[in-house]
Amino acid sequence: MFRLSDAAQTYLLKVARTTISVYLKSKTKPDIPSSCLQEIQQKRGVFVSLYRNETLCGCVGYAHSLTPLVQGVTECVLSAVEDKRFTKLNFSELSATKIELSVLSEFEKIQFPSEIEIGRHGLIVSYGAKRGLLLPKVATENGWNQKEFLEQTCYKAGLPLAVWKNGAEIERFTALVFREN
Repeated sequence: MFRLSDAAQTYLLKVARTTISVYLKSKTKPDIPSSCLQEIQQKRGVFVSLYRNETLCGCVGYAHSLTPLVQGVTECVLSAVEDKRFTKLNFSELSATKIELSVLSEFEKIQFPSEIEIGRHGLIVSYGAKRGLLLPKVATENGWNQKEFLEQTCYKAGLPLAVWKNGAEIERFTALVFREN
């Protein structure tokens, strides 16, 4: 499984918190402070989940990144603040908002549902131009088995639920998940 040092995790959470704070105050993106941590310069997929009073209020990410992890975090946190699926976050709610980051491993193609470990693996199902991704915790939170997880990933992609059996590409990954206390 992919790992980041405690220092890198703390730094990324601090960058995310500062980015949200500055953005909600001024609608501008702050400059990212320099860091000697090489880990945060890796190009990694990352998802940012925002929880207001322990309820999800934004979740956006990149499966793949062309930019360093620290830059991906700042871009995703800004998008998560503006996630149209949820009620918009206000500056006054910032103290009740917690940030969770999920840094993705490399993807691995699989062929059978038995290759999916619920709670450990996230999924990507691709077919034609459509693609759906669900993080590892989604299956656990919903009590899904492997088949249901595959079907729901197809649903997320806007595909027929059984396309995973009929020519879709299936990939699994792990995620290093960490959040503010």
